[in-house]
Amino acid sequence: MAKLRINNIDIEVEDNLTILNAAKKYNINIPTLCNYPDLHINSECRICVVEIEGRKGLVTSCSTPVRDGMVIKTNSPRVLNARKTITELILANHDSNCNACAKNMNCELQNLSSVLGIDKSRFESTLEIAPIDEDNPSLMRNPNRCIKCGRCVIVCKEVQSTNVLELMGRSHALTVTPAFGKFLSSEECTFCGQCSSVCPVGAIMEKDETDKVWAAINNDNKRVIVQIAPAVRVSLGEELGMAPGSIVTGKIVSALKLIGFDDVFDTDFTADLTIIEEGNELIQRVTTGGTLPMITSCCPGWINFAEQNFPEILPNISTCKSPQQMFGALSKSYFTEKVGIKKEDLFVVSIMPCTAKKYEAQRPEMSVDGKHPDVDVVLTVRELGKMIKQMGIDFKTLEDTKFDNPFGITTGAAAIFGNTGGVMEAALRTVYEVVNKKPLENIDFKDVRGLDGFKETTVNLGGMDVKVAVVHTLANARIIAEQIKNGTSPYAFIEVMACPGGCIGGGGTPYGTNTSVRQKRIDALYEVDGAMAIRKSHENPSITKIYEEYLIKPLGEKSHHLLHTHYHARKVKHNEDKKNVMATY
Repeated sequence: MAKLRINNIDIEVEDNLTILNAAKKYNINIPTLCNYPDLHINSECRICVVEIEGRKGLVTSCSTPVRDGMVIKTNSPRVLNARKTITELILANHDSNCNACAKNMNCELQNLSSVLGIDKSRFESTLEIAPIDEDNPSLMRNPNRCIKCGRCVIVCKEVQSTNVLELMGRSHALTVTPAFGKFLSSEECTFCGQCSSVCPVGAIMEKDETDKVWAAINNDNKRVIVQIAPAVRVSLGEELGMAPGSIVTGKIVSALKLIGFDDVFDTDFTADLTIIEEGNELIQRVTTGGTLPMITSCCPGWINFAEQNFPEILPNISTCKSPQQMFGALSKSYFTEKVGIKKEDLFVVSIMPCTAKKYEAQRPEMSVDGKHPDVDVVLTVRELGKMIKQMGIDFKTLEDTKFDNPFGITTGAAAIFGNTGGVMEAALRTVYEVVNKKPLENIDFKDVRGLDGFKETTVNLGGMDVKVAVVHTLANARIIAEQIKNGTSPYAFIEVMACPGGCIGGGGTPYGTNTSVRQKRIDALYEVDGAMAIRKSHENPSITKIYEEYLIKPLGEKSHHLLHTHYHARKVKHNEDKKNVMATY
């Protein structure tokens, strides 16, 4: 332990803790722009400088460890002057048209400027306008707003191992960009959006499609329906001022009705359907000598990563569409027939925690008839929060409303799809009982729960021990993919999610997502699961009914046409010109 003084307060903390974290333990806030929980220290911004008695220069508190006897000042005149000057220099090379930025009032640079009392920079603007990178379905990168903090580079390299973004150049010429100044659409970007999740300003964000949804809602010729993913019910509350992990399912339905959606459905319904199809596919592969291990296919970021980097393992990936796309396919077939409208008159919106879902919805394979996309628009949690604010809805005071039918009855197994390990646990609850023909004594598979990057367990299926694994983040996915490619994987079934913590940590969830927040969202989903009357997908009566009425049987001809797809090797053509991402593969 080290004893020291910070701002005349005697404190005692673990030796080698950084000054920044030591101060936090005693509720002393030191501002920073490059530091982010769960990412390694890079000391790029130097906003967090402090003064140490006996030291000649100021030091960065995020990278300087405490030592016994230190006397530290975090807000001396010297420190405040340095901090203000650094911030003004950043502003001089920054697009300061805050009103035109979607992160206005939710921007770390803006907040820091306010705290430091900067209402006008002393320095003239040195900003050289660069083109905006937005020719892809998911993300918008505005280099004119970038403050070169490096957060996006670190998360892209170390958490996702995709190495799409780089810090290029030096000093005032430093830029954050895909290699050689290319665009995201001409690099191996998976559109996971983790870069947008950690960006302190509005330099990388999801492509805003709220205007398209407003236009559809106000079109009298369109029936506009919406689905919400499992993770949305435990993350949207944060976007609207509630505590992390708040369960707001019924309030979301009420808000969507007020916005003007004709029908509000639950993606959990098709998550249950995914388990039936995927579970039967696994059983078929295990019993007939099919390609193993089988890998889940719910995460489009992971699918993009595999298609681009590991085409050899594509036969291992389940042919099931994601729950989002299964919902879209049923909406443009079963639902339109049931309510008696044309496909072109139905507008399907998804609310997802994921930016890669925007890309997934635009894949040419994701169309029942080859003409109309199964899902017309995907909005992130942040975009839905924006729409609720635009409508002036007091979200916290809303009464709960139930989902509409026929996609309203769901199970606890579907709810946990939103976190790492959830798809695996939901599948095991069904596969175990189908294969062993007896109920589980304990349906909680705790070995696959939690935020460890790599989890595994063994399940007895029909007298045979079957090993399964769960990984999240693309860095861990790379490890599992290499094992499969090399023929050394010992597993029969593997769940992969691209984002840390799974969908609850998706690139479209509220800003400020960190390990603590992820855990609260996960706990909330298991709370939802535990409170459900039905906790196994195969016991959902609405799923049974849709097979009887329409799909006939799992893995049958109709379900194969509507609910399954194929994946293919894709290599990026490194085009220098800005082109739509769909044309670059």
